[in-house]
Amino acid sequence: MDELEFSGIVENIIFANDENGYTVFELLLDDEKEDTVVCCTGYLPGLNMGESINVRGRRVRHPAYGDQLEVISYRKSLPVTEKAMERYLGSGIIKGIGKQTAKKIVKKFGKNTFVVIDTEPHKLAEIKGITAAKAVEIGEVFKERSALTDTVMFLQEYGVSVNYATKIFKTYKDKTIEVIQKNPYTLADEITGIGFKTADNIARKLGIAADSPYRIRSGIKYALDHAAACGHTYLPEDILTRQVSMLLSLSVGNISENLIDMQADGQIRIENSEPERKVYLNFFYYAESYIAKKLVDMSEAVGKAAFTDAEIHEIEKAEGIKFADGQFKAIKEAMKSDIFVITGGPGTGKTTIINAIIYLLEARHLKIELAAPTGKASKRMTEATGRDARTIHRLLGTNMLNEGNMRQSFEHDEENPIDADCIIIDEMSMVDVPLMYYLLKAVNDGTRLILVGDADQLPSVGAGNVLKDIISAERVPYVSLNEIFRQAQQSAIVTNAHRINHGEYPDLKDKTKDFFYMRRKDPENVLDTVSGLISKRLPGYLGCSPLDIKVLVPMRKTPLGVYNLNKMLQSVLNPPSAGKPEKEFRGTIFRLGDRVMQIKNNYDLAWRAIDEHDRMTDDGTGVFNGDEGVITYLDNDNKSLEVLYDENRYVSYDFSQLDELELSYAVTIHKSQGSEYKAIIMPLLGGPDMLMTRNLLYTGITRAKELAVIVGSEESVMRMVDNDRQIQRYTSLTDRIHSFASMFGQ
Repeated sequence: MDELEFSGIVENIIFANDENGYTVFELLLDDEKEDTVVCCTGYLPGLNMGESINVRGRRVRHPAYGDQLEVISYRKSLPVTEKAMERYLGSGIIKGIGKQTAKKIVKKFGKNTFVVIDTEPHKLAEIKGITAAKAVEIGEVFKERSALTDTVMFLQEYGVSVNYATKIFKTYKDKTIEVIQKNPYTLADEITGIGFKTADNIARKLGIAADSPYRIRSGIKYALDHAAACGHTYLPEDILTRQVSMLLSLSVGNISENLIDMQADGQIRIENSEPERKVYLNFFYYAESYIAKKLVDMSEAVGKAAFTDAEIHEIEKAEGIKFADGQFKAIKEAMKSDIFVITGGPGTGKTTIINAIIYLLEARHLKIELAAPTGKASKRMTEATGRDARTIHRLLGTNMLNEGNMRQSFEHDEENPIDADCIIIDEMSMVDVPLMYYLLKAVNDGTRLILVGDADQLPSVGAGNVLKDIISAERVPYVSLNEIFRQAQQSAIVTNAHRINHGEYPDLKDKTKDFFYMRRKDPENVLDTVSGLISKRLPGYLGCSPLDIKVLVPMRKTPLGVYNLNKMLQSVLNPPSAGKPEKEFRGTIFRLGDRVMQIKNNYDLAWRAIDEHDRMTDDGTGVFNGDEGVITYLDNDNKSLEVLYDENRYVSYDFSQLDELELSYAVTIHKSQGSEYKAIIMPLLGGPDMLMTRNLLYTGITRAKELAVIVGSEESVMRMVDNDRQIQRYTSLTDRIHSFASMFGQ
């Protein structure tokens, strides 16, 4: 569609969102023989009536309001005629100045009005009704408005959106342009959402040298941040310097020199160790060190009042069960120190142990807190125990996050620890280093911490490999459960999962009631089969909604990847209709009723919990990577939609925030960690070795509660079982646990 360009004066503002700058306004065009007004929409923060503006955009047709111009970019300039100045000041831009006062100001100062307000605001006090204090306030507001306009205009030239320009201005105020011109890489360090590449583009256009220390140091931080996003808590120095050298097209020598300077300035931490020098972002160095020391300290808190054999036998009698040796040992050992780990695969009795420990703790009138990393995992924990469980973030009480600097603030920390005698955390394989760090800071001396999980699952999405590293250190008391119980042995999901985990092929010929394999040779046949299964066959077989079934895939950008599957599944499960509003955003259509997932941590997003009577029962902030929900409201007029998440949490999104959501009829197996679905479908038909691995297949299968269906080729399944490749994560937690234990002679 061709772009149009108009210049004129803002005649009327119909709607303005102060939070994000979204505005609907009428533009009175210049150079027209007759008054011509164009209705415009877009993100134009600080726009006011009477302003002169040039806009560029596309003509769109609104179903209710007709033709509009959707503004892509714009330029503002202050009014130059006295009439326009009067209109601008009288628009309500400055609190306390109405139309009559604006008329008096312009009458007195004429075409110099804005010069006086900007440079000599005290002169406004010469006008009756304006005090000296009010005159100064008018000048300050005027300057801030002008500075915001200048910032938006300046950053627009470098491809920075209006939303981010406004966010940047809120951080630096009238110093924004000065800060950027001196060191644009500051934006990458301090503004969430502004990455190194955007800052580097601005720097290049500003003429900053390619070998500038600002650029090299920002490139180093970018590489370490990217490594953390891939699961690493550090990078070996030689790997880091090679990566940054390629990123910046500079010599390795330049990178190494700046590494030393950055450590001297306290920006990073370099650790000399064999066989490699390790380079950390400060946060991860101190977080791993803190975790290791705290775990060693807790593991040495022995001599506690352990559960007796008689107490455990009492549970067996009351429940009519007989604990296996491993279960009995786990229950008894759980109370001997302040930290205990229980690990095992599906069907090995982890839930039975948790319930027994809770029973015994309550019998002693001890206070227990239950938590898990995600909303779905905490919901499962609640269902399994009959007690309230929360996400770890809600247990800690999230206040704020500055992701760029890895700083979080929680209600509970060392100064205000969690009030509990025992804390039990489930799905520990999902817990990354940052979350473990903040959890341990909130665990009081003497409080027992029991960690439960499956160490053979995929590691956390975030940096670290916490559960596996703790077990590998063999310094923290733990029990590993291997026996599959009789009831679980009746499930082909469980037995095949264990076969896979042991490097054996699953039984694909046994047509049991909960595990099926469907041979398909090409992607088109796989897609057709998946469509039929999720829309008709499985809901009828299980008596459930298609939303209770999840398609799990290894990849994202293939014919059988997340993007293509979601587009297909959306058309089948939630097709367009007159009664379903929708919004297209960067190639994805979001529609009322769609299943969606939050794909990045946002600790500032507000949520409110609503009960069945539409009463608010709770509220807070924070929506996290991997949270899934359903779009329950979508309003194109107000540019917003609402998502209902687990725990009846409703979250509102402005359309400018839609980059934080994606459709989730199909998700990657990585993203499914901690979740359990009534049924899962796994399309498997080739893929790269680094993704087609044994533990990926194992993790996917174990997400199914009642039914698992594999659609594709037997060769792909066998190839995954044979591929026991473990993607290396650079972490130091195991070594640090050993180091602290040795340091204190433990």
